[in-house]
Amino acid sequence: MNRARCLLVTVASCFAANFAVADPEPALEDFLNAPFLSSVVGAPSANRFVWITQHQGRRNLWLAEGPDYRARALTHYDRDDGQEISNVSINDDGTVIAFVRGGAPTKEGTSPNPTSDPKGAKREVWIATLHQAAHRVGEGHSAALEPDGKSIVFARANQLYWSSVQSSAKPKELLKARGELGKLQWSPDGARIAFVSSRGEGRYSFVGVYDRNSKQITWMSPSVDRDVEPTWSPDGKRLAFIRLEVRSAEPSWGREPDLHFSIWITDPATGAGQAIWTSTDETGGFAQLHSQPALLWTAGNRLLFFWEKDGWMRIYSLARSGGNAVALTPPNCEAGSAAVSPNGSELLFTSNCEDIDRRHVWSVPVAGGPARRLISDGSLQWNATFIDSGRRVAFLQATAQSPAQPAIWSADQGSPGRLVGLNFAKPYPTEALVEPKAVEFKSEDGTLVHGQLFLPRGLAEGNRRPALLYIHGGPIRQMLLGWHYLEYYHQGYAMNQFMASRGYVTLSVNYRTGTGYGRSFRRIPTSGPNGATEYQDIVAAGKYLQERPEVDPTKIGLWGGSYGGYLTAMGLARDSELFAAGVDFHGVHDWNRQIKNPYQVGSPLDRDAALTTALASSPIAKLRRWTSPVLFIHGDDDQSVDFVHTSELIHRLRSEKRAHVENLVFPDEAHSFLRQETWRRAFQATADFFDRFLSKPNHATK
Repeated sequence: MNRARCLLVTVASCFAANFAVADPEPALEDFLNAPFLSSVVGAPSANRFVWITQHQGRRNLWLAEGPDYRARALTHYDRDDGQEISNVSINDDGTVIAFVRGGAPTKEGTSPNPTSDPKGAKREVWIATLHQAAHRVGEGHSAALEPDGKSIVFARANQLYWSSVQSSAKPKELLKARGELGKLQWSPDGARIAFVSSRGEGRYSFVGVYDRNSKQITWMSPSVDRDVEPTWSPDGKRLAFIRLEVRSAEPSWGREPDLHFSIWITDPATGAGQAIWTSTDETGGFAQLHSQPALLWTAGNRLLFFWEKDGWMRIYSLARSGGNAVALTPPNCEAGSAAVSPNGSELLFTSNCEDIDRRHVWSVPVAGGPARRLISDGSLQWNATFIDSGRRVAFLQATAQSPAQPAIWSADQGSPGRLVGLNFAKPYPTEALVEPKAVEFKSEDGTLVHGQLFLPRGLAEGNRRPALLYIHGGPIRQMLLGWHYLEYYHQGYAMNQFMASRGYVTLSVNYRTGTGYGRSFRRIPTSGPNGATEYQDIVAAGKYLQERPEVDPTKIGLWGGSYGGYLTAMGLARDSELFAAGVDFHGVHDWNRQIKNPYQVGSPLDRDAALTTALASSPIAKLRRWTSPVLFIHGDDDQSVDFVHTSELIHRLRSEKRAHVENLVFPDEAHSFLRQETWRRAFQATADFFDRFLSKPNHATK
């Protein structure tokens, strides 16, 4: 690809008109008005791409097409109903787009219904075209368009369905098979459909191929292992997949396993196959299960995959015949989502190379060679995809002040295009946001920890303010120096900026077990229920704030969600003298409740010791030292952290009578809040709580 010129196209005209500066003291709603964009998908042979926009809780699909890239909405959902859009796919020329609306079923078998709609909610497959309104195809998920866009297949539990994309068509059942079906992949000629059948509660899985002519299923070299990521060869004659070796028990407390993995190539007609490559050590699991897509087969007959061989997430290239895997992406940094050009010569990937606290789009020849950043300014970029037969790249771009915007990079020498649209009814306070600063500090054991510091405007020398420590969840996450590429942390970033606008010094901490800093930083044997080692980083962050000249050392609060809620509760339970107040969003409070199988915490020989350690690593173990006030926030349809974690801890704290306890409960809400109104109420309650217990920043004294 000729990289002679980079043409960056943004929605600048629209954002200038609609992201005007609000009042000098903008309200929380102004910050939450920042739109969240995701899931850019490009048409391989056409100058078109689509993405999802969530604005004020309304989720819709948008499209832009050259030469002027005038953006327009393809769907017009007008309620903050919490119904997600996902699984977006587009046909080769970009004329037909498929998507799924609604969330995955809960443990009770119902779809998320955060508005408590008496009619309930469903997860459904939809089709949109360039010139017709979107129409419902049927209840299901994992939708996959045939390359020519004339038909679609989708899954519903253990069934696969086929349908024409015409609005009048009725879906027809293709097959039934044991297990939960998903990861549907059409062969290039449309004659076969590959899929994954997950069985044994996800412990193992098979790759199957359904032949539309013979109407038969052929299993690809089935074994006791976990087979994932089926990927067709460009000529459709072979099918590749990744095999993760089986283990006698699930990985410790739900984290990714350390596994050998191999790459297999099979004959889709017979199922016969062989491993063409096997990892040299147990560095599989995380890279293969957290990367999308995790396996690519290029037109040049090379297979690309993610591997942490040297301790960093990198993309490797492997010949069809096997042999040595060659690293394509740079060392000592993390590669993210990837895409290959239509002619198979160029690889796009997202990475924090050269800039560990941001994400950028990079390009590298599939045959090997130097990798290059496409955009070298201070913005963040992600979700890159090729369009227009590889001549252009569409992606999302954000900064510390401006949330994600669609953008185009072009290797052509012609004039840049322009994106318009995405008009907003309310202003967004761009200039009210501060530029977070990258900071570093060390934990008690000498570990270097990264963070982002939000300093309020108008700080005067000697004026000490209340401070907040924000703790992300996951824990396999990383907060960045700008708007985030995940919706949950997009909301967290907005809240950090809002609290900074109210005068709070705010620090976001990237503690151990998170991503972005290599495998050794993420994989801590004594983390979580095995010792809570990462809590040292939270204490270090609190002490770092105490030493800041802008901070009142007696008025430091902390807050976070999920794993961040767990570490918030740990801070209050162990160090109430350091943390004066906290807000705990749906946190884990008792590891022995969270662990589904007691053998997950250790081998059968040390089960009792492991359970004892898990209890000692939980907030409930230190309640007599908990004296700081706390606000708990939880949705009761939480499928990740059971609601009982919060109800039980509140009961115990009430019994202890040492700490002031408040709670805010959202009936029928999910773990990652689905409604914007829920985020607004939760964040407003959080701000009011800290104002009451840390005192309002404008009352701070010298």
